[in-house]
Amino acid sequence: MTPYIANTGDDKKVMLEALGVSSPAELFADIPEKHRFPRLDLPRPLSEPEILEELGRLAAANTGAGVRAVFAGAGAYRHFIPAVVDSLSSRGEFLTSYTPYQPEASQGTLQSLFEYQSMTADLLGMDAVNASHYDGATALAEAVLMAWRAGGEKRKRVILSGGLHPEHRQVVETYAANLDLALVAPPRGAWKPDDLEPLIDEETACVAVSFPTFFGDLADYSRLCAAAHRKGALFIVSADPISLALFDPPGSYGADIVTGEGQSLGNPVSFGGPFLGLFAATRELLRRMPGRLVGMTVDREETPGFVLTLSTREQHIRREKATSNICTNQGLAALRAAIYLSVLGKTGLRRVAEISYRRARYAAGLLSALPGFSVLNDGPFFREFVLRCPEDAESLIGAAAARGVIPGVALSRYFPDRPRDLLVCVTEMNGRGQIDELAKILKSVTEAGR
Repeated sequence: MTPYIANTGDDKKVMLEALGVSSPAELFADIPEKHRFPRLDLPRPLSEPEILEELGRLAAANTGAGVRAVFAGAGAYRHFIPAVVDSLSSRGEFLTSYTPYQPEASQGTLQSLFEYQSMTADLLGMDAVNASHYDGATALAEAVLMAWRAGGEKRKRVILSGGLHPEHRQVVETYAANLDLALVAPPRGAWKPDDLEPLIDEETACVAVSFPTFFGDLADYSRLCAAAHRKGALFIVSADPISLALFDPPGSYGADIVTGEGQSLGNPVSFGGPFLGLFAATRELLRRMPGRLVGMTVDREETPGFVLTLSTREQHIRREKATSNICTNQGLAALRAAIYLSVLGKTGLRRVAEISYRRARYAAGLLSALPGFSVLNDGPFFREFVLRCPEDAESLIGAAAARGVIPGVALSRYFPDRPRDLLVCVTEMNGRGQIDELAKILKSVTEAGR
């Protein structure tokens, strides 16, 4: 082994020669001289009180979800978070931990992840849940690749429902861009089982659907799942965890892989995250699952303990054996989800889902009665629905926001040919008074524009 040698002038010369330059000045020649250190045009230093005042001024320019009524969802949802979630998850033992490489020194972290896996597996109706993925989008993309690898060389088709979140579809497309994989989209963004079933053939690796759809629609996928299995394809469901407190979990009708966005489980709505990728699979696919799995065992004295039972990341095993090199453990977000689920329990989570469902129905009925407005969902929906507006949805959002309400998300953001469609989200945080105020403001704004 070559001993470490401190940097010397000769070392600097060797490094510059290796870079093909003769001096440090030449190395930084691409940076305009006026921007080079130490001639930086920086303002004077500020004291701590001055910095706090400036940061407060900048923060006041933002609009928080708790400041005004917000009916925006589209993948990030504001649900009530009990104070105990913040209190326990902010303990230093959890905030500073990352990867529990040494089980003997990481029992608390390992147990919290084990509890997260257990409760989430029960919620999804699946055999095993990993811990975990970046977000729902990367979890779905990893699920597609997992199904593709499991299907063998002949299965190169992936059917993606038109009801999947558009951004999740984009991530899948990015993953598959350089692979021998054909992504099949149904005509006109169709998502209903009858639209997808005819597309399944013997070359299909998997069918990926969303429950609910990005537009809030609910569907019974049991027949579609059976059709996929008859052709030898795997069935993937990207599921919203809150909805599963009220409706049958994907595992109950035979889903092979279930993914989802876990942000709504005890994690706040924040610009840019953090999010939490849920990923579950059947026992048969356990060893193909990316990420890591925490298990419970006993030592030689029969004392219970927790360990990383399965870890398929390249950091833990040989690169060529790894199922994925781009998945990680969103430990803190998963911990918050575990605390949230344990505090609410089955009854509390079902209550959250019921209130969200009923208030969304109330809002849809009230808003569709306004002149020029109509709800486009032609069947049952959960928490979200599409509202066709009499004018441009982006303009409507701006006008309503000026009056203190964010009415939803303009679908033109994802679908340019739908300028008048508004995706409205209602959770237990939107009381009847807020919904009535939303209807009043939308009516006032549209009448003022006439």
